[in-house]
Formats: sequence, C-alpha cells, structure tokens
Amino acid sequence: MAFNAMVVRKDDQGKTSAQLEQLELDQLPDGDVTVAIEYSTLNYKDGLCLGPGGGLVRNYPHVPGIDFAGTVEASNDARYKAGDKVVLTGWNVGENWWGGYAQKGRVKADWLVPLPQGLSTKDAMAVGTAGFTAMLATMALEDHGLKPENGPVLVTGAAGGVGSVATAILSNLGYEVAGVTGRPETAEYLKSLGATTIVPRNELNETVKRPLESETWAGCIDAVGGEMLARVLGQMKYGTSVAAVGLAGGAHLPATVIPFLLRGVNLLGIDSVRRPYEDRVRAWKRVATDLPMDKLNEMVEPATLKDLPALGKAILAGEVRGRVVVDVNA
Repeated sequence: MAFNAMVVRKDDQGKTSAQLEQLELDQLPDGDVTVAIEYSTLNYKDGLCLGPGGGLVRNYPHVPGIDFAGTVEASNDARYKAGDKVVLTGWNVGENWWGGYAQKGRVKADWLVPLPQGLSTKDAMAVGTAGFTAMLATMALEDHGLKPENGPVLVTGAAGGVGSVATAILSNLGYEVAGVTGRPETAEYLKSLGATTIVPRNELNETVKRPLESETWAGCIDAVGGEMLARVLGQMKYGTSVAAVGLAGGAHLPATVIPFLLRGVNLLGIDSVRRPYEDRVRAWKRVATDLPMDKLNEMVEPATLKDLPALGKAILAGEVRGRVVVDVNA
C-alpha cells in the first residue's frame, strides 16, 4: 500500500532536494514495529536534514523527522500490539534512520514509549523532542535542589521550542520565570506562557571580564550556549545549576572555572537522544501532569508535509516561534 512521505534525495552532483513522494511499505527499513504515523513536528535538526547538503543525513534516499506519534499497525515485539498509541523521540531517527515525515514508519521497539494517559498523539507532537528536553532539564534542576522559593529561573532562547515549553512548565510548577529573547515581538507570547520578566538578549550577549557578577538566578535552562552561557554562569546563585540543552549561540564556551569553584555552580548536560527507557517514561508522565495543555495549544503552529521544505529554512533562520505540529495525513 502506497503512502506519502517527504523524501530527501541527492543527485549525481551532490545536490540534495526534499520533495513529497509516494512510497511502498516494503521500502521501509527493517524494524520490530510498524506505526501508522499521525503527527510529527519540526526541530532544528529537521531543518538541517531538509536543507541544502542534507545536514545530518548520511544515506539517501532518506525520510527526515526526528519525532513522531501514532498507532501501532504491526509488531514483532511483545511490548506493543496493533492499536497501541506510541511516541518516538531521539535515537537518531530522522538522521540515520527513516523518521516521522511520512504516513508510515518502522522502527525498533526499544525506541518507542507508550503514549501517556491524558495526551493525544497531537499533544505529544506539540511537546516533541523540544518539550521532552525541557521536561528533562526541569527534572535535572529539581534533582539538584531547585525549588520555587529559591528564586527566579532563567530560560534562554525562551521563544524557541525548548524555551517555550520550559517556560510553561516552570510557571505551572510555581517558579518565577525570566525569559531571554532577541525578538521583542515575542514578549507578550512569553508572558502568556507564564514568564514574569523579559530579558533582552543583548543584555546577556555582552561578554564581561569579571568571572562573577551579582547572584541573580536560582536555576537556568540554557538553549543558547556560547557567550551567553558563559555570562549566565557568573550570575548564578551559590550552589545552583544550569541545564544546558542547546547551542544556538555556538559550541564554544568562553568561561572560567571560577563559578564552579567559588559558588559551587553545576553545569548539567541534558541529552535527549539516547536517554534510557525509564527516564523517558518518567519524563513523559511528568509532561502529562505538569505541562498545562492550554498553554501548549497557544504555542502550536499547524503544518502539513508539503509545508516542510519552507519550514526547514525558517527554523534555520530563527524565524519559527513555539512548536510546529505536522499532520502527516492532511
């Protein structure tokens, strides 16, 4: 049976292109579970894979989409049966393995998580890798002692996918949230998600010679990295933590060890790709209880498979706000 998919191909000159095609089931990669995909989403990695050069793609033809949610059609694994609702994020799906930009997918059972009660497949993709990562970061900060009474929590790149969900989660949990953005027009959007303070990006982009500044933040979820992360480390309160989830501002970290030695600051790396199954289940359950669905819906932009090439360019240019949910059957 034929199905629609967004396929990236490379020609003899090495040029890549993404276009909507029809594929057959026997073209899917080998795997334990075949899923009728209902929704996918858009992440920075997806933009890279859709764009010129193919980004993270190594083998062609390729179906991008690092997230998907849908219904099991067939399974060779006892953990899943036809009719089960499932979610997939990570495991290099959409990069090294065909992903969610199709109406059908076939993957290893170990990569799937049962859809938590209280979430629809559309909700799950409004969350996606970005929201899953935001939840992992929140849990890591809590595991290292963060509590609402400790003071304000900074979220950098707050209008992006991770930042939007992080802002909504933290606010819902009773935290005072300060959102960093370089787009003044997103201020009201961030306030609608629960941010109480808007910090212009240029206030934190400027490097300073002092390794320590006034103790300001009780925690931070950082999606930017680079100079901004270095600056934030010097503003953290004693014994607090920064959860690093991205590098939109670059991979270089022009910082000193002084915040770690004199203030006991922790820098927590958040990996969402190879996270163990138990952590995934715990995080998705927390998403279902701690992320307000009304706030989630406010950050969603709907899309279809045919919209993806243009959206891929937009997310690489920093022009996508919140979460894009792709209805692969529309």
